[in-house]
Amino acid sequence: MKKNLFLLLGCATLALPALAEAPKTVNGMLVDEAGRTLYTFDKDTVPGKSACEGGCAANWPAAQADSYDKAAGDWSFVTGADGKRQWAYKGHPLYRFAMDKKPGDTTGDGKGGMWHTAKP
Repeated sequence: MKKNLFLLLGCATLALPALAEAPKTVNGMLVDEAGRTLYTFDKDTVPGKSACEGGCAANWPAAQADSYDKAAGDWSFVTGADGKRQWAYKGHPLYRFAMDKKPGDTTGDGKGGMWHTAKP
């Protein structure tokens, strides 16, 4: 009986959704789960929507949120250009830069005068 109870409890905990972490702060910048720098885009002026589409989205992929991610505090979601959920910090959609090759790279900061490292 005890063995069945432990087995049942073990299965019950597996059914709970995984709680992914919201992006975090490293060296004063917001980064994704892999430590890659996140950016904001000055043309994102419509609340709850990304303005980065087409070629922009190819160079600046959205920091997509998984279906099990949960918004909390300053962290929320917006609708990306592709219709998927995208992380946002204080309402600002977050992006990665395709030319950043490793965690800690910030080569997108200041690009076009419209892209900035995201900071808390």
